[in-house]
Amino acid sequence: MAANPTATLSSLLRSTSIDDHDEVLKAANAVLKTSKNNPDALHTRVVALLKLDRFDDALRALDDGGDALAERCVLEKAYALYKTGKLVEAEKLAHGQEVRGLRHVAAQVAYRAERFEDAARIYKELSAQTAPIEGEENDLRINSSAVDVQLEWQGNGDRVEQSRKKPGREDLEAFETSYNAACGCIARGELSAGSILLKRARDLCEALDELTDEEKRAEVLPIMVQQAYVFTKLGKLKEAETLQKMINIAEYVRNHPLFTVANQYSVPEPPTRVIAQNNALAASSKDDNPFITERIFDSVPKLSPMEKHFEHQTNILRRNRYTIDIQSLKYEGVAHSTLPIITKSPSPTISPYITTLSVINAAAHAHDETEKASLKHILPVFEKRPKDVGLLLTITQLYIRLNKPGPAITLLESFFKHLEESATPADLDVRFAPGLVALAVSLYHLSGRKIPIRAELAKAASHWRGKPSAPHALLRAAGSSLLESSHPDDLSTAGEIFTALRAQDPNDRTAIAGQVASYAASDPARVSSDLDKLTPVEKLISEIDASALLAAGIPSLAPRKVTTKKRPAVDEKDKEKDATKPATKKRKIPSSRMPKDFVEGKVMDPERWLPLRDRSSYRPKGKKARRKAADLTQGGIVKEEESLELAGGAGSVKVEKAGGASGGGGGGGGGGKKKKKGKK
Repeated sequence: MAANPTATLSSLLRSTSIDDHDEVLKAANAVLKTSKNNPDALHTRVVALLKLDRFDDALRALDDGGDALAERCVLEKAYALYKTGKLVEAEKLAHGQEVRGLRHVAAQVAYRAERFEDAARIYKELSAQTAPIEGEENDLRINSSAVDVQLEWQGNGDRVEQSRKKPGREDLEAFETSYNAACGCIARGELSAGSILLKRARDLCEALDELTDEEKRAEVLPIMVQQAYVFTKLGKLKEAETLQKMINIAEYVRNHPLFTVANQYSVPEPPTRVIAQNNALAASSKDDNPFITERIFDSVPKLSPMEKHFEHQTNILRRNRYTIDIQSLKYEGVAHSTLPIITKSPSPTISPYITTLSVINAAAHAHDETEKASLKHILPVFEKRPKDVGLLLTITQLYIRLNKPGPAITLLESFFKHLEESATPADLDVRFAPGLVALAVSLYHLSGRKIPIRAELAKAASHWRGKPSAPHALLRAAGSSLLESSHPDDLSTAGEIFTALRAQDPNDRTAIAGQVASYAASDPARVSSDLDKLTPVEKLISEIDASALLAAGIPSLAPRKVTTKKRPAVDEKDKEKDATKPATKKRKIPSSRMPKDFVEGKVMDPERWLPLRDRSSYRPKGKKARRKAADLTQGGIVKEEESLELAGGAGSVKVEKAGGASGGGGGGGGGGKKKKKGKK
């Protein structure tokens, strides 16, 4: 007698394990052949297909089962929709449901749709409840830390709780949490700490006994790719290239000279393969040919909707592609392709992606020119897009490289004034963005202007105060700057800033100290209870030796060395050193550049550069020339002349005055010439 398929399925389900999903699927199909609408068999088939990662088949099975099966398998259908990339339909099923499994699916859908704040809120609510399933608490910790990392990558690290940013002891016990903690450090720019945590994660993964060697390779691979990225950012290109050679990216890349070493780890997942190949190109120092780099870059596989990268990863890959095009001298193409993306985005914006595209667009217009020449190409572009933050930062950087902070400050102040005149909330948020305020403060500090720094920080604090998205670091800097002023209004404003910061975090020691300093002179009773919360003065000065300071006296500044063009006097020791130095060999001048009458050892005429008539050896030719030269000779005899009027008013002529210089002027004398008598 043949066995009952339903009974076989029931017994199989009672003894099932995670490794026999194929057997469960076969048994469910056997039941459905005899009982087409068996609800248990239909449900079992859907679950078995999900376990086998056959999500499209699971959705078809759910459609074939009708409405009754769809109502019974809401969780299974939502999960299958999520895994096939149909995030909108999955969100509709999971939204508003109180079933714990659907809440997990809703969090995963929000994570994949890059709505990380919603995912963080759902995981926080799930963590507040008691986990009914063993191991769920660990999964919640891993997924919550992954959401925090994505918020950091998005530039929204201020929305992550401060206590969650520092890795705890429990984060170092599993390789997943260690890896997430490392990624969080990398996103915040703490590369050294991230490198240490990545090594910890890799060691923990390789030491696990529960995983097979193949599973360990699959888990270690993303850690290695991240390690290569960190080494590249730290400038350790040799270490990064060594790691890249251990990763098997693709057939084409493996046969390339960059990756000729026998690889140990293959990359099964296309998204990870794309990132690994991008990092390999960035870390390599062997190929300088941009056209070969472009060919390798384009050899990556096409990604399905569920395999697509997150937005910040896609932006980096697109930016690298534009960079390769610029290196390939495709200036016009890069400028043309980046312009529509920039113009369609809201302006002004501080989006990292749009700002980076503006910088790339400026580089394409500059045609790889130097700082001064590139400004001539970029300034006209900025006139067409006066609200482009990326262009503003590029021009400012070029001015700083030319050591011209003045024009940079003028440009930045003009940009600020333009945004303040618009008075729209979005424009004002960009005007007082922490990065731009910090840029203005840095430029003022570089120019030695302290008063504008305080005014700029005060205006920024006035804009952000009271807003939920206020940047705490900017408010702290503004409060600290106002404390340096002796004006009562500035101290009062600083007190309000630190009071607001303390309301958000009562244990913020910086806010407590700032509040005490603000009201210490005007209202000491208000802050007297907070004095005990500060570090005692005795502890602060415990390592200071007052006696030594008194004995040392007042320190005097070293006199400034005035640079003069006058050559300093040569010391006797310097003369001795010069005497002991070997004589330097004179440079031999080519014979083609030597004068025709040059004689070795003969002293050259020092007047050889003067015109011939101006030389002391010049002797004019001819009697008239010699007489004229004698007349022009300095210190010669000056002849006296007199003018005689001609008869009839015909004019006058100059003749030599009678009487030599040796004769007397009046009276007769034997020395004078006698006058001849004329005929009567």
